[in-house]
Amino acid sequence: MPSMHRSHRVAGALVGSAVGDALGAPFEFGPPGAFSARFPVPARGSATEMCGGGPQGREPGEFTDDTQMALLVAESLVASDGLDEADLFGRFVRWASESPPDMGRQTRAVLLSGRPWDVAAAEHFAATGRAAGNGSLMRATPSAIWFSRFGAEASADAARRISALTHGDPAAGEGCVVFSELLRVALDGGDPLAAVPSALELVLPEHRSRWAEVLAPEWSPHGEVDGAVWPTLGAAVWALRRGRDFAEVLRLAIDLGGDTDTVACVAGGLAGAVFGMGGIPMRWSSAVHGRVPGFGDRRWGLADLQELAAALDGKPLVKYSPGVIPRIGPAEVLPGIWAGNLDGARYSEEDFAVISLCRLGDPFPHEVHRMAYIADDDWNADVDTVLADVLDDMAALRAEGHRLLVHCHGGASRTGLVLRGWLVREKGMSVEGATAHVAERWPHLGLWNASFTAALERLAARVR
Repeated sequence: MPSMHRSHRVAGALVGSAVGDALGAPFEFGPPGAFSARFPVPARGSATEMCGGGPQGREPGEFTDDTQMALLVAESLVASDGLDEADLFGRFVRWASESPPDMGRQTRAVLLSGRPWDVAAAEHFAATGRAAGNGSLMRATPSAIWFSRFGAEASADAARRISALTHGDPAAGEGCVVFSELLRVALDGGDPLAAVPSALELVLPEHRSRWAEVLAPEWSPHGEVDGAVWPTLGAAVWALRRGRDFAEVLRLAIDLGGDTDTVACVAGGLAGAVFGMGGIPMRWSSAVHGRVPGFGDRRWGLADLQELAAALDGKPLVKYSPGVIPRIGPAEVLPGIWAGNLDGARYSEEDFAVISLCRLGDPFPHEVHRMAYIADDDWNADVDTVLADVLDDMAALRAEGHRLLVHCHGGASRTGLVLRGWLVREKGMSVEGATAHVAERWPHLGLWNASFTAALERLAARVR
């Protein structure tokens, strides 16, 4: 298997943090175990664990202030080509002026104080002595991605400076330092858990022992996780240590109860970098969305997050547009399963449950729409994981009676991977038999990607 391309990890980190935020929000301030009590097994049909509700009555998949602030950080970094504290603080104030319903008391007090960016948080801390909440940690993923390219010291310096805009207690900034270093290591393909000791070396000596305590392998959360910065990062790392994949890390984090959206947001950023974009269940990433108060009616979705993630890693910020291509399909290739290309799917009947395997540009109007992260090249280190995720969701949606429409840009290679995979797993066919069966019914089948055929051979071996 090839190594995972950095772009998969970068997208996984930003999208994973937003997914964790949206997934945890309905369970905020709830008791331990509430997530697993409601969803004892994966919910892969048209209704998923992205259930909405919670204290703020959010839509399924809607993110909270955690991701809203993270997007402000990300857009400021990209627009300013680096950290401009005055610009970022101004964006925070503009957002806070719209009174987001879940904005933390600490953050609200600083941003609405009317004081300049370079003194507001310090003055609040001097007056109250309270500023070690997790409100700066929850938004740390974008800056960790941006500064990961410039080394540990630059990353640590930026983490402290951004945290200090709203959190005058240095303890909050030191938590952001640790998080940023763990994410930097993960984005480079290293093990963030093994990097905990070196991350602690970046922490100011007077804060190091307390951070070492909550990041130790033997530490575990006690009761519901509150809004302090220490147990939030400690709980996220605790979940990362114990989760075998992205979904399990998030389940463990949310099942702790308490400040579930923020713990899952932090855990999701780390887990997304470790397991990559392809490791995030598509039923979750496809649903994540939200708006940023004070910044218009733009509805952020999966494609926007992925494009912004690439810009944070130094790529141009360009909105993808596939253009117009001649429509192919939809055509029923297998019982209950249609195939098409991008525009064949985009303009299909809206009662299809669509499985997209390529970049889309503008969203589709279909009510049930899943978007998988897979490239038609040899860099899909997680192709087995993505294929299993797609096939599991397809099986659940078919069991509900949905007509499925599978497509990629040209309707050839990636579409063929999934159609053949369905026959291998659900019908017990050999790869050769599945390929011949699909080719007879779908003349657009493309077989140029040898890594896809190899993935199907591995799938067939597991089925046997």
